[in-house]
Amino acid sequence: MQPSLFPSPMPLTFTVSKLTFLIRKLLEENEALQDVWVQGELSNLSRPASGHVYFTLKDSSAALKCVMWKTSAARLTLSLRDGMEVEVHGRIGIYEPAGQYQLYADQIRPVGEGALYQEFMRLKAMLEAEGLFDPQRKRPVPEFPKKIGIVTSATGAALRDMLNTLRRRLPLVEVILAASPVQGTEAPPALVKAIQSLNRQRPDIIIIARGGGSMEDLWAFNDERVVRAVAASQVPVISGVGHETDFTLCDFVADLRAPTPTAAAELATQITLLDLQAEVQNYQNRLVTSILNLIAEQKNMLSSLTTELRYLSPERRIQSERQRLDELARRVYSSLLHRVQLQSAHVAGMRNRLDALNPLAVLSRGYAVVTQKSDGRVISRVAQAKNGQSIQVRVSDGRFDATVDEK
Repeated sequence: MQPSLFPSPMPLTFTVSKLTFLIRKLLEENEALQDVWVQGELSNLSRPASGHVYFTLKDSSAALKCVMWKTSAARLTLSLRDGMEVEVHGRIGIYEPAGQYQLYADQIRPVGEGALYQEFMRLKAMLEAEGLFDPQRKRPVPEFPKKIGIVTSATGAALRDMLNTLRRRLPLVEVILAASPVQGTEAPPALVKAIQSLNRQRPDIIIIARGGGSMEDLWAFNDERVVRAVAASQVPVISGVGHETDFTLCDFVADLRAPTPTAAAELATQITLLDLQAEVQNYQNRLVTSILNLIAEQKNMLSSLTTELRYLSPERRIQSERQRLDELARRVYSSLLHRVQLQSAHVAGMRNRLDALNPLAVLSRGYAVVTQKSDGRVISRVAQAKNGQSIQVRVSDGRFDATVDEK
């Protein structure tokens, strides 16, 4: 066989960075490796000041480096420790500076929670299909409850926190405790019994609560019997189970979900004692203002009525008539005075005329009136006089007798 004229291609040569990049790309393009749960034992657990969590997952044959960034680590409710059997969710990637593949974790749960989670999702789907989670079923929580029922453990910290919150926010409220185990196989029937017992006592609100824990610890609040008891409650129910990131089926069926037991107590007392005091003060201020305004209005009305009464009163009319009478009297007096003055002037004129015609006035100027003494006839001509006739002469200041001696 003759040798080939074209030799076979030479193998490619990669830089470390290029090869690592290609491997990273192969891993990250594999969808199955980007959403994976890995079970193993925790070891080499490290929590630096950055807040990230570094650890190794191992089993009898292999080990896997893992890292959980600060944002995911802050949501952890599980207390991690070396030697713990866990299931870790995340994606596989390459840490190029070290040339190693590792798991970038975002969730960690104890071994066994995977099965519980599947059961949780099955129950959730079934109950949701029945309409137990329908928002239209949820009832409003009374703003000012007089009686609150609590279903929780009598010895747990959750009860103390809720009682402290209720005592601080609304010390007037009556609290009825229906104590029940909140964990273990005996918890579900006890929780159902406690809910039914409180329904017979008819509080305004029922709080069902417990502190945080793993899914297994909180499983009693995912029990179908408990969920149906909450749904059947005649009293509005507030669910305050676990921490803020924990969700149970009781949260979905309750009328109101609170992130913690303390928050449940706060939601149950939307109106606090301070709110009541402020509202009473507000009503008092409004009442005082209304009374003052009413008094002012009545004063104005009384003043107006007094003015109107004074205007319409007989006294005012009498005063007015008196004034009118005085005016009429003045006018009469003025008219009479004017008339008297006119008459006086007329009389004076007549007097002057009479004075002018009065014979006595003529006599005062030296004239005299001669009358016959016998009959008093005036002798106005010489022919009327006779010698020896007795006559009477009237002058300005009197009369005297005379005899005609010669005509």
